[in-house]
Amino acid sequence: MPTATAHRPAQYEFRVLTLPGTASRGSVRQMLTDEAEYGRWELARTRVYVGGHRRVWLRRKVVRVTSTL
Repeated sequence: MPTATAHRPAQYEFRVLTLPGTASRGSVRQMLTDEAEYGRWELARTRVYVGGHRRVWLRRKVVRVTSTL
């Protein structure tokens, strides 16, 4: 009979970016694409405020390394 293993929820590191309303959609998309591709960030949340500025929450998994020595 298989035993149940405790599953720990993933822990994430967050980064919050505030972007001006004057930034073009294309430049914002390119910046977020670069962050995702090279920094391993993923989009967690986006808010657009009155006036057009945006706040973007990025997240990535925290990788815990255990010593094998």
